[in-house]
Amino acid sequence: MQSQLSRSTNRSKMVPEFTGNWHQHREKPRILVKCGGFSSQLARNVNEKVDGDPLWGSRFDATQPDAVIKTHLDFLRKGADIILTNTYQSSVEGFMKHLGKTREESIALIAKSVELARQARTLYLTEVAENNGDIAPDMPLILASIGPYGAHLHDGSEYTGSYANLVNFSQLQKWHKPRIDTCLAAGIDGLAVETLPCQLEALAVTDLILTRYATPRFWVSFQCKDSSSLAHGESFAEAALAVWNMVVKYRAKSRLIGIGVNCVNPNHVSPLLKSLLAKLLDGDTVPLVVYSNRGEIYDSDRGEWTGTGLNVASFVPEWLRLGVRIIGGCCRVYPDDIQEIRQTIEDIAQQPNSPIQTSLVI
Repeated sequence: MQSQLSRSTNRSKMVPEFTGNWHQHREKPRILVKCGGFSSQLARNVNEKVDGDPLWGSRFDATQPDAVIKTHLDFLRKGADIILTNTYQSSVEGFMKHLGKTREESIALIAKSVELARQARTLYLTEVAENNGDIAPDMPLILASIGPYGAHLHDGSEYTGSYANLVNFSQLQKWHKPRIDTCLAAGIDGLAVETLPCQLEALAVTDLILTRYATPRFWVSFQCKDSSSLAHGESFAEAALAVWNMVVKYRAKSRLIGIGVNCVNPNHVSPLLKSLLAKLLDGDTVPLVVYSNRGEIYDSDRGEWTGTGLNVASFVPEWLRLGVRIIGGCCRVYPDDIQEIRQTIEDIAQQPNSPIQTSLVI
């Protein structure tokens, strides 16, 4: 597959605010490609270990910002429509503890992460224009990565949700609010609330977004331990449905980009989504988002990934049949994998009577 840079049309160097439908363009649903595992690729662009760091990739917004920009560009040049800010493990507490920052400096560093993503997008669009490239006028998009409370604890609890027994609804909202406030003020296209291991946190953050902020669009993505359960043990279908019902209650369907799963074994994705679809009422259509890992397992004690990786692109046709509209990758999914995912989607979109189209169709 060729890079998006090789496609032919003229394109403005500035991206307008995205106000259209994320999933529908003309008569066919539009499939968007998310970037892959940011910190996995970042590790290839820095001379320090990333996995196992208490700040994970977030440290490098402060120490190696050029590498952060390059990592965003690596995914954009391979066909990503959506990049996430490097804020998954960013927190005021974490930056104060591990970087010696003040509260104000910590907030500024979160804002800097958004700015680095915006710089990468500007550089990419300049390349596109110089090469007469062709991408849709509202692409690429920048979403703020809103990782779980457990990520800042640096104890692996983002993959167990054990902290759900130690914090309550309002405490989780209070903890998430500074990062969300900062990212929105810095200028992003939406919020990627991701890798949530427990229902409590999903509902707390969804309620926070819907009640405290008037317009931001968002997705909610869960971390699951098997083909039916969240990492903390709740039913994925029940948790996802609870988020959907909250969105419906607040009459905010237009603000929901999607509900789905990330950093899960790709073999678990289809059963998880089918369990949700089976619970929906007739007429309900929940937008779905998926960005799995490669099926490997992270050993927090050893600080490394174990197991044999799977080809994520091979799962894409099945996910599309289930109605997934945003597909990408998480840990250990690299730019070449994103290119293969995009090529798979484009090949399907180009088939006669294809029910989908990609972001490149204008």
